[in-house]
Amino acid sequence: MTHALTASQKRQVAAITAAAITLYIGFRFLPTGTNLSHMDFAVKGGNSIEFCDPSNPQFIPVVAVRSPVVMTVESTSPPVAGRVVSARIRLVTSTGKTLGPEDMVVAHTAKLHLLIVDPSLADYHHVHPQPTGSPGEWAFSFTPKGGGTYRIFSDFTPLATGRGLYAHVDLEVAGAVLERPSVSPVLPAVVSDKDGWSFELTSKDRAIKAGAVAELSLAVSRADGRDITLDTVMDAFAHLVAFDAERGGFAHLHPNETDISKPLTGSRPTLSFKVTIPRAGRYVIWAQFSTQGRERFVPFWIDVT
Repeated sequence: MTHALTASQKRQVAAITAAAITLYIGFRFLPTGTNLSHMDFAVKGGNSIEFCDPSNPQFIPVVAVRSPVVMTVESTSPPVAGRVVSARIRLVTSTGKTLGPEDMVVAHTAKLHLLIVDPSLADYHHVHPQPTGSPGEWAFSFTPKGGGTYRIFSDFTPLATGRGLYAHVDLEVAGAVLERPSVSPVLPAVVSDKDGWSFELTSKDRAIKAGAVAELSLAVSRADGRDITLDTVMDAFAHLVAFDAERGGFAHLHPNETDISKPLTGSRPTLSFKVTIPRAGRYVIWAQFSTQGRERFVPFWIDVT
């Protein structure tokens, strides 16, 4: 049995509906702190960089495609190998608007990540620039081990889009270019240090194939067999960053083990990752993690078949 709404009830429903619509529209126009919109990150024509989908980690060909953000770099003094380089970058959208801290989302504890790698791929730095107060300008420093053309990739998430975006710029460093390590790019790969720590990278299918999802595992152990506790670094137990030999782009990977509320401890703590690399060739995967308060960077050389 149904009952028709009275005139009073109809007025109440209409009033509630109108209030809900007003609230919805009002929230849409609340200030967000940024004067940028999705259109400021649009690139006309094809061959433009795609926004990143964190659930499907991919190798991003940053150099070969057009980014809606242009990044420039300027150092306070001529960069020299072995010395601290203090520099500033500036980020500007395709519409001429600058990108400051109010325009970005915090992702993995920072609003802006710089991935810096030398020509040999043997020297890698991950730094977090800080805003200088000038529009679109961010300051950072690092100490290059060698010379040559260092490539700087930026990794950030605009508030206007909520999706990861990238840009790149080169910085010339005076000094001899480091030699590329002569290693066998075969998985499983094991890297050991003078302190008796071992780091092993393996693939579920042993070989990594172009265009296919690769399931990787990273394990850490000590020669004395003692337990190891992996600290968190940037809200994860580890980060992997893969570069191709030409430094045309990168893949920034986070472990599938996302619950960092409990420490990861054991004689051989192991993390799992997934990535899709589109082209065959030589790559280096830099692992970044922290143990006993010490941050470590470990390179693994691989061939994608």
